Amino acid sequence: MKRLQGMEFFVEVAKTCNFSRAANNLGMPKSTVSRQVAELERSLGLQLLSRTTRKVELTEAGKLYFERCQRIVAEAQVAHEELQKLVETPSGPLRVNMPADFGTDFLAEAFMEFSQRYPEVTFYLDLASPEHAGRVFQSCDISIEIGALPDSTQIARLLGRLSAYLYASPDYLKRHGMPQHPSDLTRHECLEFRADNGRVTRWPLSRGDERMEITPGNRFSVNSVAMVRSLASLGAGIAVLAPVQSVRQDVEQQRLQRVLPEWQAGPFPVYAVTDTRLLPAKTRIFIEFLMERLRDSKLAPQDNASLFI
Repeated sequence: MKRLQGMEFFVEVAKTCNFSRAANNLGMPKSTVSRQVAELERSLGLQLLSRTTRKVELTEAGKLYFERCQRIVAEAQVAHEELQKLVETPSGPLRVNMPADFGTDFLAEAFMEFSQRYPEVTFYLDLASPEHAGRVFQSCDISIEIGALPDSTQIARLLGRLSAYLYASPDYLKRHGMPQHPSDLTRHECLEFRADNGRVTRWPLSRGDERMEITPGNRFSVNSVAMVRSLASLGAGIAVLAPVQSVRQDVEQQRLQRVLPEWQAGPFPVYAVTDTRLLPAKTRIFIEFLMERLRDSKLAPQDNASLFI
């Protein structure tokens, strides 16, 4: 880096044949330019400039070195400008890993909108069930993760908090009765959602300032939210679901109904995880876009449930 800076200073002096003008063009003190060029000459063991009180001229070695350095400095400036553009303007491939159900239900429209806003960005999306994500996912720019994060050197940015509610089919409730309090859930079939590494997702339930945590699970342990919803609509048990379009349709068509409507599950934090804080524009701006979009994505189905808070 120091030698490249010396080359840059030498090239400017060679162009102007004047240390004062070169220093002015570089925005540096004349003494700094003179010192850097002298250090460059010492490192090469050759005199590049002939200096007198009246003028500055290139030596034979200086002429040869100038021809080589001029191209190197120009290419370095172009590379720097291209990297600056990369930092400032979203462009290039963006690889995003995410749980399949969450990506499909929540992010498809976001990807479409972002692609229209920034046409120079291309997407490589990896979706997998949470339990198998660690084995399926490859290296990526961003990983979308839900729930508590393990201790890690990675950088996590909170995108929002996902609200969810309890649902069951009318047929199930007719057969088993409507629970009146979360403590009653221990006597019901609860559909367990299995997250990454087989970890059971507990149900943190809240009603105002009241808090309870339930560990669900009896006959079904599932690693797909879509399957949990299908099983719940078929009467297999009570499920925790976010009120996305498919759930709202099941409610409207009386395949599902709210259970313990005064209680909420979660909210579950949703993170964008990266390996570093130093992000190119495509990654940084997409994370900011997701934060804004998820914060504003309030849905109001008939039961007044919202998605993100």
